[in-house]
Amino acid sequence: MLIVGGGIIGLATAYQMLELWPDVEVTVLEKNADLAQEQSGHNSGVLHAGLYYTPGSAKARLAVAGIREMTAFCRDHDIAHEICGKLVVATTDAEIPRLRTLFERGTRNGLAGLRWLNASEAHAIEPAVRAVAAVHVPEEGIVDYPAVCRALAKCITSRGGRVVLNARVEALRPSWVAETPVGVFEGDLLINCAGLYCDRIARMAGASIDVRIIPFRGEYFVLEPERRHLVRHLIYPVPDPAFPFLGVHFTRHIDGGIEAGPNAVLALDMPEGRAALAYPGLWRFIAKYPKVCAEELWRSGSRRLFARKLSRLVPDIRAGDLAPGGAGVRAQAMRPNGSFVEDFLFAEQPGALHLLNAPSPGATASLAIGREIVARLQPALTHAA
Repeated sequence: MLIVGGGIIGLATAYQMLELWPDVEVTVLEKNADLAQEQSGHNSGVLHAGLYYTPGSAKARLAVAGIREMTAFCRDHDIAHEICGKLVVATTDAEIPRLRTLFERGTRNGLAGLRWLNASEAHAIEPAVRAVAAVHVPEEGIVDYPAVCRALAKCITSRGGRVVLNARVEALRPSWVAETPVGVFEGDLLINCAGLYCDRIARMAGASIDVRIIPFRGEYFVLEPERRHLVRHLIYPVPDPAFPFLGVHFTRHIDGGIEAGPNAVLALDMPEGRAALAYPGLWRFIAKYPKVCAEELWRSGSRRLFARKLSRLVPDIRAGDLAPGGAGVRAQAMRPNGSFVEDFLFAEQPGALHLLNAPSPGATASLAIGREIVARLQPALTHAA
């Protein structure tokens, strides 16, 4: 079996495969020289419990299962993590109906210990926050995802699997031969977990798909050490339905730092981002959200505007409190009409399965996604056995 993509989902899939089918030969092909060099190592490090996602969706189901499985994996492998809880805050009365919808979603999705808070109860948890109401999500937390990737790779190799680095797939032939700079690899089954490049791999494999991966860069600031006291846990806004992303928020890091962001701008510094300019769906997206797209671009170049957005959640935040942080790229599947694919998206063809959309909560849910992929391939595995 070949797994293309050695990010956290590809590794989790190989891990689950060897858990359930220990005699299967598994090779993971990772194009980078080390693990967790892209989305898996450049994200907010949050363990998402499943508050935001439509009940019954794959995101809801796999996030709820995934956070519990990921937390157990971290405990078993001594990986730094903390279940610190999160506040989602309504900063105005107009946001309260949307916050109630989130609370109802989380309840239906099976989140444990959800609480509706009034302003004084919210301030008892986060004294610096602006809130007229809030939802407390006690199951959410933070984790060292690169350490998770390293532990998964160690488990894979200890069970006889292979994780091959510098193995960018340059050609792919059924069924299945992958040509890479470090050799040619063969497998009876193909699993495509290539993230930003998954649409390209799917087309190389001959799959018929109607989505394109668009890379959006998320840029972060960090709070200066003397201002970290303003944020104790995780602070998130109520999502704006006029905006396709979640919005800027505050995240504690496992090392004690506080990250603020991200924004969302097209990753024009990458060849994939520049190539996306030729995709009609992207221009339809921009036409649908012109104001939001413009604001994200302006905020990308202005610490003052970034701080102003953050101050809606924590009023004491000023531009001088922010230092440059990291950045990550979100691989978002988009349809030709300019709409985002909202849920995780799988595509199957004989002898192959392609994961074509797995943004947040993809890292949290990675072990559950891996188990889902193995379940989908069970008929082929049973036949091969």
